[in-house]
Amino acid sequence: MLIKKCENLEFNKVEIEGALNVKMKMLVGPLDGSLNIAMRHFVVAPNGHTPRHIHDYEHVVKVEKNKGIFIDAIGKEHEIEEGYSLYVAPNELHQFRNPYKEDFEIICIIPVK
Repeated sequence: MLIKKCENLEFNKVEIEGALNVKMKMLVGPLDGSLNIAMRHFVVAPNGHTPRHIHDYEHVVKVEKNKGIFIDAIGKEHEIEEGYSLYVAPNELHQFRNPYKEDFEIICIIPVK
């Protein structure tokens, strides 16, 4: 068993191509002994975005704080806010964007590869 206080964990800048003003901290992952899933906390700063990307695994997302835009596979924009949850299927093109004035925060759970 593992219990962590999330506020004590540090954010790291997301430095992959296509990411702008995004940081992440690993809440629970392989270094904690989780062999199958990882839970991550992302903060997308105002005018920031994740890459428009695709991967071969599914993930679930919960909006933790404020609001942002989810861009689906066909390019349609969906405003999402605190209290919303999303399922992103394997190989589904997607992106998160923050055109607003407050940080947009999400929790994302993915399988460990």
